[in-house]
Amino acid sequence: MKKRKQPRNDQSRLLSQLSVPTEVHLRRMKVRDALQKLDRYLNDATVMGMPWVRVIHGKGTGILKGAVIEFLSDHPLVERHYPAAPSEGNGGVTIAKLK
Repeated sequence: MKKRKQPRNDQSRLLSQLSVPTEVHLRRMKVRDALQKLDRYLNDATVMGMPWVRVIHGKGTGILKGAVIEFLSDHPLVERHYPAAPSEGNGGVTIAKLK
């Protein structure tokens, strides 16, 4: 007796491929690479209709954090940004509210 194949749920598969996490990890990246990744991520998050995202840049020397904050300040898809609460990552994470 042959088993019947279950119908594929193409829509679910497509949505899982299109899903965007609520945070992007940029730690240990060079500034240029991190900002390119952040820009792509913000575009994807906006297309998916996400209201906010968490940008994990780490504390380190502050160079990457400063570049990320400057980038978010000028980005056309970002309404505002602010440091995460101490329980959410403190100085190593920035929350960006999207337009």
